[in-house]
Amino acid sequence: MLKQFIKHLLGISSESFLTRRDNILREYIRGSGLELGALHNPMKLPKGARASYVDRMNVDDLRKQYPELNGKNLVNVDIIADGERLAPVPDGSQDFVIANHFLEHCQNPVAAIENMLRVLKHAGILFLAVPDKRFTFDKDRPSTAYEHLMKDYTAGPECSKTEHFIEWAQKVDKVSNEQLAERVRQLQEIDYSIHFHVWTQAEIIELMLMLKKVFQFEIELINQNAGEIIVILRKTQRPS
Repeated sequence: MLKQFIKHLLGISSESFLTRRDNILREYIRGSGLELGALHNPMKLPKGARASYVDRMNVDDLRKQYPELNGKNLVNVDIIADGERLAPVPDGSQDFVIANHFLEHCQNPVAAIENMLRVLKHAGILFLAVPDKRFTFDKDRPSTAYEHLMKDYTAGPECSKTEHFIEWAQKVDKVSNEQLAERVRQLQEIDYSIHFHVWTQAEIIELMLMLKKVFQFEIELINQNAGEIIVILRKTQRPS
């Protein structure tokens, strides 16, 4: 998906886009950690850093889910788990978590961030890169409001899942009204990992400031990297 995303950037070379991201990684990523949903585009880690790769399926099943990646080399999946829950990963066990173009695929992004922070050690780093909808195929979709995210967090994402598939079919797939019901059925049948939520930089900043009141982290960086927003959070401990 990264190459498809880069095609939508306006006047930005892929080299400068990736170089800026690599520079941020070198500054913050140390030790051993996790990368979620890397598929065929694992992050280029700084020297000495090590990642275990987490995905919801093994490689064979991922190829069935994403036939468009046929011919691409997928990373070996070290931990098969729902990346939003990270259930097999112990609390406070990781130096870093990388979620590169992952958060928008989460049905419950707030719970996902909560669990990413849960598995980090004190002062561990959460690296988030999120596409800015204005530069992608999501450009015609409304930005996800904070209130919607909190509803998904408290009531569960199933209450809005069908709504997201309908919006995707209409605004991204551009299907006609006559084709809408069938396209939504197809997406639901394979539980396709669409972009359930979309943001611009403004909404990402708002989200992080609001979540800082609930979860224990410091905001180290929010950077507009061409058509994506990079966010660096550092886990802190609740004062005793």
